[in-house]
Amino acid sequence: MAQRAPGALLDARFVERLERLALLARRPVRGWVAGRRRSRASGHSVEFRDHRAYGAGDDLRYLDWNVYGRTDRLHVKRFVDDEDLCLHLLLDASASMDWGEPSKLGWAARVAAALGFVALASLERVAFGVLRARLEGGWPPARGRARISALFEALASVRGEGTTDLDAALADYARRAPPGGVAVVLSDLLAPRGYERGLAALAERRLEVHVVHVLGPEDFAPSLAGDLRLVDHETGEVRELCVDAETRREYRARLEAFCARAAQYCRAHEIGYYRASSATAPEEMVFGPLRGRLLA
Repeated sequence: MAQRAPGALLDARFVERLERLALLARRPVRGWVAGRRRSRASGHSVEFRDHRAYGAGDDLRYLDWNVYGRTDRLHVKRFVDDEDLCLHLLLDASASMDWGEPSKLGWAARVAAALGFVALASLERVAFGVLRARLEGGWPPARGRARISALFEALASVRGEGTTDLDAALADYARRAPPGGVAVVLSDLLAPRGYERGLAALAERRLEVHVVHVLGPEDFAPSLAGDLRLVDHETGEVRELCVDAETRREYRARLEAFCARAAQYCRAHEIGYYRASSATAPEEMVFGPLRGRLLA
């Protein structure tokens, strides 16, 4: 996938619409800094607890100017039950994602950028991981609008390459991730060893898990016919077959069964599942299925 300029991820009109959104979590998350995320939990407490030193990205509304007047140092107030969300963006960057026109990886990066923008603009924390045969790259949780440009640059620099082992990569991320928060996995789920154990590992860390299952136009309707020699985009494995009308019907049936299994697994384990085509605009996912489930 060709490298994209950060500005190419989200256009100005899209960003303007994102400014009006906030993250929406099903479960209350305890923390120290209050963002503007809308929670479905009731009984939110604002009981004062103590202070801590100000850090870059902290909400200026919680600065204690009385403490500053006495010590000449910036401190923010902490409250007992303030909600603090960390959004974990987990992007499948294996070779199978760098496929189609537009590519699945490019589409997924734009959706991830949109979600990250909403979180950082809302003073929530955002972490980012690159998934291939294992966890490769990313960054630890960060907060503040000043980090938006860095997130866009990180997403724009990701290239699709290598093989896929979602179970291993997601489990590796889960071991490193702080408990609690929301994890969004953006992938085509084309992982020979599966993805279920990896998603379960995220849930065991008390993460609210969502899966954006992105497939390309060629995945839905391959334009293949005749005697062909197919080469696996990730492993290089070669298969020869004759593609006719019956073969295409069987392929479509298997694809629907594959997607249905993914959706069924996610429903059974309280994981959000959203299937999309990279041929659609990312805005349709953000302001469509994700609105009301992950965004408000």
